[in-house]
Amino acid sequence: MSPLPEPEVLIKKVKAKGHDAHHGGAWKIAYADFVTAMMAFFLLMWLLGATNEDQRKGIADYFAPTVMESTTSGGSNGVLGGRSIEQPDGAAPYAKRAGIMPVAPFQAANGARAPKTSDDGQLRKVESEIRKRMERDPGLKSLQGHLRMVQTKEGLRIELIDKADYSMFSAGTAAMDPRAGKLLQIVADAIAGTPNRIAIRGHTDALPYSGSRSGSQNNWTLSSARAEATRQALAAAGVDASRFSRLEGVAETEPFNPQDPYDPRNRRMSVTLLQG
Repeated sequence: MSPLPEPEVLIKKVKAKGHDAHHGGAWKIAYADFVTAMMAFFLLMWLLGATNEDQRKGIADYFAPTVMESTTSGGSNGVLGGRSIEQPDGAAPYAKRAGIMPVAPFQAANGARAPKTSDDGQLRKVESEIRKRMERDPGLKSLQGHLRMVQTKEGLRIELIDKADYSMFSAGTAAMDPRAGKLLQIVADAIAGTPNRIAIRGHTDALPYSGSRSGSQNNWTLSSARAEATRQALAAAGVDASRFSRLEGVAETEPFNPQDPYDPRNRRMSVTLLQG
């Protein structure tokens, strides 16, 4: 018998393949975004729980975008007259308004108009100085919640705001409380060395004026009288009288809290250190 043929040996060579390609780092970026968003969310929740209404409003004002304003008539004739709730002090939307007393623009010592300034750093320095002075005065430290400072397109607006527990003026009068006078002294000390012109605006709440049966007195005249009392206090505290550029009484037409026209915070004085 012939020998059986040797079986043919087939060798199959399989080319080894490496592990699937690495997935890359895209998941890490997505995870980092998620963690950042969660951190921001918890910070927001903490801020809402750790601050009061006034503090939250101050934070909102700080991040609010600045809107260019028109100085001509227009807009709604409703409660706010076409204005935003937090409108900076500036030209009124109507050509004329009761209670406005024009004052000559600031003149330098040599008779020339004071140089315009757009130095935001100077205005921030004034704001910081006012806060520091209030911190150092134990008698005024409790009034910090009544003072609000906002950087606006026009300049630094300093608002002295009434609350249920404190009013700057006796009810229905322009008689200023002594502590309000001391607060204005601090404001005057901080702005006396600046060249900026000054605008003052008086506000009331919507409670009808009851100080005169004849009807000759009302919230318009009351807000104007309080604006004038504020101007006199600043002038007596050392602010050059020629720097006052605009003096207005707007009654209850621009409430701090539009949802409640009788809110005590609607009674306030605005002192704006103007840019330019």
